[in-house]
Amino acid sequence: MNSALAEVVFLHRKNYYITSDGILERKENTIYFVNRDRRRPIPISQIYTIYAYGSLTVTSQALKLLAKNGVLIHFFNKYGFYVGSFYPREKLISGSMVVEQAKHYLDKEKRLNIARRIVYGACMNISKNLSRYGFKEACIEVDNILRELENAKKIAEIMNVEARVRDLYYQHFNKIFKGFEFEKRTRMPPKNEINALLSFGNSLLYGTVLSELYNTQLNPTISFLHEPP
Repeated sequence: MNSALAEVVFLHRKNYYITSDGILERKENTIYFVNRDRRRPIPISQIYTIYAYGSLTVTSQALKLLAKNGVLIHFFNKYGFYVGSFYPREKLISGSMVVEQAKHYLDKEKRLNIARRIVYGACMNISKNLSRYGFKEACIEVDNILRELENAKKIAEIMNVEARVRDLYYQHFNKIFKGFEFEKRTRMPPKNEINALLSFGNSLLYGTVLSELYNTQLNPTISFLHEPP
């Protein structure tokens, strides 16, 4: 990104990506991003979510205004890894929804079914991308691996299916990303450009999903594929 603060339109509001050090402060109903170069106004009605990749200081008055309007801030470290979020008080709390989520987690068959669907969807996206680049044999192999999902009786078996499909996907990265070398997935920190791209993309996806869950009655702490935190 060329500017210190980039934006992506989401419906009638925008995601803002802050990529340099600065301060978020408030004056009346406007948030300002301030750094040594400029003081940029951001009307609160335009903010959907803020992604902070620089060292960001947020004043208490700015936090109050953001919380009042249900705006989340996702913080990331210098490597682009998710650190945490400013998560305003939930307005769409539903006790019955939390109970139903917990029931589905505790019911082995229901949890397995949801986990299968999550992995199936992720793997089919991988297959479509492999097909886009002409890797027909890899797509066939993905289909063969996915046949094991229906017979999986444990979460570990479902996660194993996902891991094998993802590993197959990674094996084709050198051909997809021509001019870059990719041997294996590395994290904290990623050791090359492709790993950095994967980590950055995953951090964006995690923040996006968390923001969307905030605007529903679903509780993000109850998971079905991985164990709850």
